[in-house]
Formats: sequence, structure tokens, C-alpha cells
Amino acid sequence: MDIYTQKSRWKLSLGIAGVIIVIISMVYTNYLTGKLADEERNKANIWVLAMEDINNFDEESSQFCDYTLHTEILKSNQTIPVIVVNDRGGIDFHVNCRDTSTVALKREVEKMKEDGVEPIQGFAYSIYYKESSLLKLLRFFPFVQLVLIGAFISFGYLGFNNARRAEQNRVWVGMAKETAHQLGTPISAIIAWIEHLKMIREQDGEAQEVLNELRNDVNRLELIADRFSKIGSAPKLEAINIYEELDQCRAYMQRRASRKVAFEFPGADNAPKMVQVNPHLFDWVIENLLRNALDAMEGSGQISAEIYDDNDFVYIDISDTGKGIPANKFKTVFQPGYTTKKRGWGLGLSLAKRIIEEYHNGKIFVKRSEEGQGTTFTIQLPKA
Repeated sequence: MDIYTQKSRWKLSLGIAGVIIVIISMVYTNYLTGKLADEERNKANIWVLAMEDINNFDEESSQFCDYTLHTEILKSNQTIPVIVVNDRGGIDFHVNCRDTSTVALKREVEKMKEDGVEPIQGFAYSIYYKESSLLKLLRFFPFVQLVLIGAFISFGYLGFNNARRAEQNRVWVGMAKETAHQLGTPISAIIAWIEHLKMIREQDGEAQEVLNELRNDVNRLELIADRFSKIGSAPKLEAINIYEELDQCRAYMQRRASRKVAFEFPGADNAPKMVQVNPHLFDWVIENLLRNALDAMEGSGQISAEIYDDNDFVYIDISDTGKGIPANKFKTVFQPGYTTKKRGWGLGLSLAKRIIEEYHNGKIFVKRSEEGQGTTFTIQLPKA
């Protein structure tokens, strides 16, 4: 199992755990609200009984009864809205209602009837009551909790992701610059030895030819070292004709590809389209794409390129007839370490994405791909 499959499974597991927590919270909160609703109905019943006893007050019974408890019960209701409706539909009494106008109270009674509220029936009156604000807040608590948990997870994920990305960038930059530094010393020594051999074998034509080829390869190593040294620092951009630069990359890779691979690229003599790039880094991106295409075709097939533009951008499509990429891997292929090859570190496309998006303010993405049919990558660059 590769690290990205494992990462996806971890995300799925955490998502399922979060859903289970929310469900448990909602079930438990629903249980509590049910209990509180029963408690409020009991309080409303007691409140009705106390009110009935006080309404049945007469002078004879007052000598033997103490209505202090009844009064305290009526005063204790500070949260439950209650409306007493007589048998003629009039409002006899109300408590804990925001709008106390007769029209508003009648409207509230009609709304409670529509909502299916069962009134407490008394002699020639009905008592309608609503849930307290506390009970309403408790019913919304799971949703508030869900929002808070979601916000916490989102901010936590963004924070950790940014910290991890910053750490990865430091590792990238450190590794690239250290590689350039380590290459610099042996390259300088090799150049010196080549020049020395040229001097002592000056009359040997065959040796001079070999030494010239060695110098070309050392030039290539110097270019690679220069590319690594530019990682992590702002490279110098210059206006270039994209047709000419792409044709140079094609020529370099075509000489190193199988003769069974056909290259269909636009000619360098097309009407110029100018873009702002760093040629060394841009060539690195194109070479990575072409090298991946050659690997995907296993020595036989066609690599083609198309260049087009709009008002602001120039687009480069590079297509091959290789194995293709599954649709669920279109973004994963640009992540560090992802590779389908038996050898390699899986850094080529990750580097390409970094170079295009961070250094050239462009975009690179998989435009289309079908397994067994081939793949098209698109590079979007701002016009010069």
C-alpha cells in the first residue's frame, strides 16, 4: 500500500469517526430534550393546578388554606411561555410572551394549533404553552457542536498542512542547494582534467573528439547543478519564444529516445508567442514530461505538442500514447514520492508543479487521460 492510499484511508476513517461522534451527540441530546420537554409539561400542569386553586379562592376557604405555595409556583415560571384561552377564544391571561398585544397572542395561539400543540384543558379554558428558550437552544446544540467541531478540524488541518508544507519546502530547498554544492566540486575537477588531457593529447584527433563529447556531458552536469541551485530562490525570468524553446527540448530528448517514438511538435518558425520564463527551469519541466511520456510508452508510440493562447495566457499541451493515468490519480501524480516506476523517487512532476506554479505564476495539470490510450498534460503560462 503506497503512502497516498494509506493517507486516504486515514482520512476516511477519521471522517467516519467524526460522523459517529455527531450521531451519538445528536441521539443523546434528543434524549435530553425529550426528558426536558416532559419536565416542562409537568411544570405546566402544576402551574395550571396552582392557578385553578387560586381562581377557586373564596373567603370561607381562605381561613383554612395557605396559598403561599401556589403563589410561588406561579411566580417560579420564568421561562415557559403560557397563554390562557377561554371557551370564547379570548385571551384571559399570558406569561413570558415577547409580544403581549392581543393580535400577536391570538396569532401565536393559531401557530401553536397548526404545529400540533396539545393544550391543557381546564374548566371553560385551554392553556397553550411553548417550549422554553433553553429547550430550543438544547435542540440546536448538536448542530452548533457539529459546526464547532468542523471549524476546529478545518483550522487544525489547515494549520498542520501549512506547517508540513513549509517544512517540506525547507527540506526541498536544502536538498536542492546541497546537491548543487556537492556537484560543483567534482564538476570543476573534471573540467580541469579535460582541459589538461586536451593539452597533452593535442595531436590526437580521436582523443580530442572524445574529450569534446565529455565536455558536452560536463556542460549538461553544470546545467543540472544550476537548476538545483535555483530551487528556493526567485529565478530570473526573461521573454522567450515558446516555439523555439519547446523545439530545443524536443530535439534534445528525441536524440535520446527510441527510433520507434515519433515526435509531432510545432515548428520553431511559427509566429512567435512570447512568455516570461527561466529557460533552464522551464526546460527541466518539459524534459520531465517527455521522459515520463517515454517511460509510459515503453519505447514505442507518439509524443505530440500543441501551443495555443488567449488574451492573457499561452497553453502548451503535451500528449503521449502511453499507459494513461487513472482519473482518481490526476492530482496525486504531482505529490512528492508518488511513482509507478520500479526506480526513481517520484519527484519529477512534483518539481515541475513547483517550478511552473511558484516560480512562473502558471499552472500545470492533467488535461485528459485514458488508461491504455494516453495522457495530455497542460502547462499554462502568462504572456510576456
